[in-house]
Amino acid sequence: MVDGRLVRVLARRRVTLGFIAGATTLILAHPTWSSWRAGLVIAALGEAIRVWAAGHLEKSREVTGSGPYRLTSHPLYLGSSVIALGVIVACRSWVVATVVATYMAATIAAAIRTEEAFLRKAFGPAYDDYKRLGAGTTTRRFSLARALRNREHRALLGLGAGFAFLALKIVLSI
Repeated sequence: MVDGRLVRVLARRRVTLGFIAGATTLILAHPTWSSWRAGLVIAALGEAIRVWAAGHLEKSREVTGSGPYRLTSHPLYLGSSVIALGVIVACRSWVVATVVATYMAATIAAAIRTEEAFLRKAFGPAYDDYKRLGAGTTTRRFSLARALRNREHRALLGLGAGFAFLALKIVLSI
């Protein structure tokens, strides 16, 4: 079992570690237009999952059971994992695949553990019931305003910047 302190550090530092992994990924990438396009389609699907989830989520205020939360407890992390797969495809490098997979496995697992501990503490039996029984009867319409409040536009901008850099790398053949 991984030490609890390490889990908390990985969860807390996942954004910083993500920038480091991202920079490493971009440097080591060997994209072609074919791999870039295929990776972009996959990553866009992942971002769509994230936007859908963010548009249903009231962070730290309730146990959300609508939209994609009816299907999985952690749709934001699912979306991030699909984005990571798209990046791996776009970059066309086994080294990148190893860096990205290692980063995702370590930080997402840590984030889920710390998030679930927080949700159990904050919502008690309501969260345990959600995990055991599923979404229940919660219904809520998707809200773009809610997704923006949840700062999902930052992920979209980061994804765009990363793929723009990969395209520039192809054009300049660097």
